[in-house]
Amino acid sequence: MDSLVSTQWLADRLGADGLVVLDATLHLPDSPRNAAADFDTAHIPGARFLDLFTFVDPASDVPKALPSARQFADRLGRLGIAPGDRVVLYDDSQIRSAARAWFIFRLYGFENVAILDGGLAKWKAEGRSLDEGPAVCAQTDFPLPSPVREVRTKAEMLANCEACAEQVVDARDAARFAGEEASGSEGHIPGAANLHFPQLFAEDGTYRAPGEIAALFADAGVDPDKPVVTSCNSGMTACVLAFGLHLAGRDDVALYDGSWLEWGGDPGTPKGKGASR
Repeated sequence: MDSLVSTQWLADRLGADGLVVLDATLHLPDSPRNAAADFDTAHIPGARFLDLFTFVDPASDVPKALPSARQFADRLGRLGIAPGDRVVLYDDSQIRSAARAWFIFRLYGFENVAILDGGLAKWKAEGRSLDEGPAVCAQTDFPLPSPVREVRTKAEMLANCEACAEQVVDARDAARFAGEEASGSEGHIPGAANLHFPQLFAEDGTYRAPGEIAALFADAGVDPDKPVVTSCNSGMTACVLAFGLHLAGRDDVALYDGSWLEWGGDPGTPKGKGASR
């Protein structure tokens, strides 16, 4: 299974043994929408609700931290997922939250996972069938995994400000990245490049072609031969950039999970101002 699948691909395989569809919708905190209620109203037939909002580690000092390995195993077990299953993630969110779920799955070594290109919006626009009500599934005993992808801490990001060993790419909009007064942001991690995550999508909400995505990163000043760490406000849309780089052929991208919520909230961290380098 490719990492990005079309609505037609999924429609042709709905109900297949070992194929699990997960709604990974998460909205911005100020959104009036409720992802769980929306799922009960309308979802792709047979889909289960991941509940990305609660899929965080409350014991971590990092705001909205990635779930622990124990949480990952418990959540997949409750959702009836087995290690050999194929999982297709989708969302109906402005922040493209399925990419965060994709990163979590890949973090814990679950390789057979894909994102539905265009998400629920494209599925609906094509007039495809929908179900309503809560999902019901038989639970599994999912084994405890070990992390296999790179996640950066604030201490490591501080050290990188001096060493410049890794390129940092910030997914926030240009105003917040620059620290413009009206944006309410103090700026960005010094030395970071800026690529606003919506640029990775075509007008119909699907991801751009890999070559186009690679060109966007190049235009932002990202060297394709040097290590990359993605960042954003809360670690969410940074995963969109990580997925975009994955589509463009790079699978060695790290995530700064604390992102600006952690960095900007610490008066002791250095802040850069102005447009991207």
